[in-house]
Amino acid sequence: MKNIYILLFSLLFFTCGNTEQKTETVKETTITSNQIKISTQQFKNEAMQLGELSEQTFNTVINVNGMIDVPPENKSSVSTFVGGYVTKIPLLIGDKVKKGQLVAILKNTEFIKIQQQYLEISAQLNFLKNEYQRQKTLFDEKITSQKNYLKAESNYKVSLASYNGLGKKLQMMNINPNSVKQGNITSTINLYAPISGYVTKVNVSNGSFVSSSSELLEIINTDHIHLELSVFEKDILKIKKNQKIEFKIPEASDKTYEATVHLVGTSINADRTIKVHGHINDEESNNFISGMYIEAAIICDVKKEISLPKSAIKKSEDVYFALVLKEQKDDYYLFEKTKLNIGLQNENYAQIVDDTLLQNKKILTNGNFMLSDDFNDE
Repeated sequence: MKNIYILLFSLLFFTCGNTEQKTETVKETTITSNQIKISTQQFKNEAMQLGELSEQTFNTVINVNGMIDVPPENKSSVSTFVGGYVTKIPLLIGDKVKKGQLVAILKNTEFIKIQQQYLEISAQLNFLKNEYQRQKTLFDEKITSQKNYLKAESNYKVSLASYNGLGKKLQMMNINPNSVKQGNITSTINLYAPISGYVTKVNVSNGSFVSSSSELLEIINTDHIHLELSVFEKDILKIKKNQKIEFKIPEASDKTYEATVHLVGTSINADRTIKVHGHINDEESNNFISGMYIEAAIICDVKKEISLPKSAIKKSEDVYFALVLKEQKDDYYLFEKTKLNIGLQNENYAQIVDDTLLQNKKILTNGNFMLSDDFNDE
């Protein structure tokens, strides 16, 4: 019985000893008033880092919207001033074409009538010219009346005007007048690409009828693609030629591209904006498409200011602060919460307007996100 009591007492003593040992674990973070103490172990575990104030570059920017565009001379519609039925349309959207390449063929009996009229007037013209010259000679010799002379002159000049007009019309239809004179009459006309570029619109198909001035195709040459930005009236005086532009195409990529202000518009649109033309840097290496929506930042000014990394700055109830190292021992770091006055900001840094309290101080620059809950408790 005595041995049993001794065994029970030993177990009880062992259990109490373990409980007492568990309560002696060290608290890694301690908050006192405006200070926070972090154990050296936690500092290492969370990969925390110390840093100092540094001078960084800040840009004053104007945020604008716009689109990728091309100059007017790099955009062309393929149309016809005479109607006809499409017999050939060999292109698709995205096809590359060269200036002068065949893009469509139209057919219409009206084309034949125009060529007939040209041949008829051409045949009459020699007779009318000879009659005019004969009447002029007779009139000069006072053998014929002025009336006959003027009538012959009128008939010749009217026919000559019709002949020249029909000849130009045939040329616009891409029909050679000399070929027509040789008896080569055709019921079709060819349409050719007016510029080199890419097909961006195809509005017809084989067999469809196109009226005069209808757009069959659109071709865009992207060799001189640029930015067309809309800047509000209140900001336009800040925009100058050669300023840097950073822009993104939000629907396509998060990548930032660069451009330069080339031209600033001189008239205000109905929405109180002014157009700004920007040249894209290294445009050939990017597959930009005319009409793409862009978001851009025009850099108007560049300054260097004393700053801290944004990772070193925390915010609580509209107050910004950082943790400044007050004391460092072998087993802990003691930081003091210091209010900040924030100025300019860029992607990674924020300007510290009044940096007196932070000069030559060590500041927690990395890892303080692990203490966010502790910050908000104060």
